[in-house]
Amino acid sequence: MSAPETALAGTGVAGATTVHANLTAAGLYAHALRRGEGRLSADGAFMAVTGVHTGRSVQDKFVVDDPEVHEQIWWGKINQPMAPEKFGGLAAKVRTWLGARPELFTEDLYAGADPAHRIRVRLVTTNAWHALFARNMFIRPPREELAGFTPDFTILHAPEYEADPAVDGCRTSTCIALSFAAKTILIAGTSYAGEIKKSIFTVMNWLLPEKGVLPMHCSANLGKGGDTALFFGLSGTGKTTLSSDPERSLIGDDEHGWSDSGVFNFEGGCYAKVIRLSREAEPQIWDASHRFGAVLENVVGDERGNLDLNDGSLTENTRSCYPLEFIPNTVKGGKAGLPKNVVMLTADAFGVLPPISKLSAAQAMYHFLSGYTARVAGTEKGLGKEPQATFSTCFGAPFLPRHPEVYGKLLEELIKRHGADCWLVNTGWSGGAYGVGQRMSIQHTRALLRAALDGSLAQVEFVTDPFFGLQIPKSVPGIPAEVLNPREAWADKAAYDRTAKELVSRFEANFESFSGGVSEAVLAAAIRAAA
Repeated sequence: MSAPETALAGTGVAGATTVHANLTAAGLYAHALRRGEGRLSADGAFMAVTGVHTGRSVQDKFVVDDPEVHEQIWWGKINQPMAPEKFGGLAAKVRTWLGARPELFTEDLYAGADPAHRIRVRLVTTNAWHALFARNMFIRPPREELAGFTPDFTILHAPEYEADPAVDGCRTSTCIALSFAAKTILIAGTSYAGEIKKSIFTVMNWLLPEKGVLPMHCSANLGKGGDTALFFGLSGTGKTTLSSDPERSLIGDDEHGWSDSGVFNFEGGCYAKVIRLSREAEPQIWDASHRFGAVLENVVGDERGNLDLNDGSLTENTRSCYPLEFIPNTVKGGKAGLPKNVVMLTADAFGVLPPISKLSAAQAMYHFLSGYTARVAGTEKGLGKEPQATFSTCFGAPFLPRHPEVYGKLLEELIKRHGADCWLVNTGWSGGAYGVGQRMSIQHTRALLRAALDGSLAQVEFVTDPFFGLQIPKSVPGIPAEVLNPREAWADKAAYDRTAKELVSRFEANFESFSGGVSEAVLAAAIRAAA
């Protein structure tokens, strides 16, 4: 326990009589259990249920329209404007509400493993388990650095507070509002812990481009030969799974920066999706999720805490949050050299993209700006039986405060300056669309990735796919030929052709908004319907 005025310095929160500052995992466990915030699994993980919100509330996210940032923000459905006076009024009410709680929890943490590009974050929250989540997720400073800790950004986390849409300038009683001018984030009306993590990712996406550093929604790992690999991908494409490779060392599973010095993790932990997690296929994530210190969100267990990872009754978006050190082979310090391979992951539920293809630099730019994957029934409310194509620019549109071209040009410059082999990997379906075909074998995906990362795949003969212009390897040892060429895996070739043409048209329509801001080479690499 810390003196309130010290633990809350710089936050604007006052009045709380008990503030638990920078507690260890054991201390936060004790308070969370005392307060009835959740329960223990049979293996000692902390199990929390987040109620109505089991994912991010995208429609309730706002960026404050301060004059000094107005021209640089990518305004729209992702970054909805909030008037500065509305933010000021809501912030004052949240601070008063937090100060009136009987006890608060604070954590002082870093975002960014590279000291040249890190920020200091102070979280103020009402719940011990949310403090534990943040402690797992971000980088914990050495104890000696906490005494003089001054935050660059503050998160005021009030999950039980309900905003008033009629007064506060928000849509519902839930509000996630970020002010770059005030360096303050308000999170109200939602217990989903991912909002804490992604709010700081948004901050890093704002700050780093001005320093010539590319912030990336990607995982990263390091080979025994010192080769760094990046894995871009949206939720459900295998970003965490494929980067947690026993044969390579994990740098991080979700958020990184790429500077002229190399790659660095933004975080100190992992936030893995665990619905239908298999111990055989993903032993590292399994082990990390079945131990003291992990935080499990909306994971179902029996009365003794034995987990049922196949149970999606609360949500398909079940999550495990754990410190990076729970993975046995991690890169100490969270930094590595310049990338040798850039992998873009897609879970194609239409079943028409190859399991792996080699991209030119221009194609890599195109697929980075496209950010394609597909969602299927069960992953989100309102989805029907047919897969839905999803395009999330830069593989992270919900977290981009600046215009996408800012990030695209940075990637283009870094690839040109430092060189990297680029790959598109489909972890989705083969032999037919969702409901007809089969999910790609993770064993095949891992084998193809390892061949790409060790350089051997770049040496094989490639053929050009007629629909998407992708370079597909003709043969890879241990991989059936019909797996490599997606059309050959379909029993009904005419159905494949129709489905491929449909997806081509969706790529074409999505890219229209970017066509005016990219180079001629990228325009030439764009996927288009045959004339």
